Amino acid sequence: MLFAQKTIVLKDGRTAILRSPKAEEAEAMLDYLKTAASETPYVLREAEECTETVEQEALFLEAVNRSPLQVMIVCEVDGEIAGNCQLSIQRRRKVRHRASVAIALISKYWRLGIGAAMFEAMIGVAREHGVEQMELEFIEGNQRAQGLYEKMGFRIYGERPDAIRLKDGTSLKEYMMLLKL
Repeated sequence: MLFAQKTIVLKDGRTAILRSPKAEEAEAMLDYLKTAASETPYVLREAEECTETVEQEALFLEAVNRSPLQVMIVCEVDGEIAGNCQLSIQRRRKVRHRASVAIALISKYWRLGIGAAMFEAMIGVAREHGVEQMELEFIEGNQRAQGLYEKMGFRIYGERPDAIRLKDGTSLKEYMMLLKL
């Protein structure tokens, strides 16, 4: 589904645009994904695992924009993709009241209010579509993200031990959180 474009003011006074991604910016989106994955161990893939072609990414972005059960929102600051988030509503009737969310930002845009603004946007879309419960996972050690999620009202309800294995062999837990709408 498409997201109605919205302009926000960042904590440093700059403006940013929240909007749906465009297929023609697939290459910029792939560059953003590689940067985000290279800056932190707290996203689920490594930079070298971002192997989609520009054509594959363009098709993916088009599919998300056409989907009645998914919305992706990118945050653009000064013409650059600063972050993105995605809300995916469950398809089957018995779980249609639930949606999963994912979010990432490149580090130079941390602490500017973008994450909270993207969450507010996703919560709004979720409510419009009758979602009653939003769910996410985060990796042990990611206190910055945990703080944002808790600020937005999410609460931990479980954990998966040894869910994440870093390149150096370190195993980390994955925590599951939910927000009742």
